[in-house]
Amino acid sequence: MVVMRHIGSFPVSAVGLGCMPLSIENNRGVAQGIRTIHAALDAGCRLLDTAWSYYESGKEPEANERLIRQALSTWKGPRREVLVATKVGHYRNFTDGKPTWAVDGRPETLIREAKQSALALGVDTIDLLYFHRPDPSVPYDESVGALKELVDQGVARMAGVSNASVEQIHQAQGILGSHLVAVQNEYSPVHRSTQDTLLECEKLGLAFVCYSPLGGYRRPVDQSKFDVFKKVAQTHGVSYQRIELAWELAQGSHVITIPGAHRPETILDSLKASDITLSADELTELNRG
Repeated sequence: MVVMRHIGSFPVSAVGLGCMPLSIENNRGVAQGIRTIHAALDAGCRLLDTAWSYYESGKEPEANERLIRQALSTWKGPRREVLVATKVGHYRNFTDGKPTWAVDGRPETLIREAKQSALALGVDTIDLLYFHRPDPSVPYDESVGALKELVDQGVARMAGVSNASVEQIHQAQGILGSHLVAVQNEYSPVHRSTQDTLLECEKLGLAFVCYSPLGGYRRPVDQSKFDVFKKVAQTHGVSYQRIELAWELAQGSHVITIPGAHRPETILDSLKASDITLSADELTELNRG
């Protein structure tokens, strides 16, 4: 059974689907992407996470948002139960011939991209809109102010910030008030430096959404950090990735995790993480890292 948690007042599955891998470099194509999204939804996933910037460098922006629109339009289940979160303020380019990421947090850019995102998703109002990443060249309050304008205009129903520090979370809440409902930061066994923001979100009553919860996408990591998770996984007879996600969910009832997937089989395994109950001793061992 899929465990449900909340973003604002909206119930979502504790494990959502991070849709980025379905549209950036080395994706498996639109048909496979739709199969993966449908499999997740059929299994009870009720949170799809995307962004304006989830497209292949050099190709048309918003590819992932359009993929989600197509997947939802052909899904036979209850669309009203699914929260779709998107993000603005990032874009793709090339650096030394390699696909990279860049930021643009100017208010006019965020407003333009958000309205484009709504069109790409085929909605009048975006369920949850994040400011994707701080832009060092733009004052943070100006970028977050654009989110408030978008909520006030009805372009977005709820707002969030991503890649935010504790100070920035407080700054955003001061501007957005009750419209700020979520913080999406990287958090995993190999990236625990955002623990302070996870704890602060609990104090503030905000959802903390873990991205790259399994250690990051196509990025070298210290594999030894997973050893303790593999040990616990053997005890439970499940994949160690499922234990990683269960550990993240055990950090608090405000925590939601959004693993990515290329294949239905991968997200179906991830969704079972909320079924796992870790013992106090296991949590102590996993928390120690």
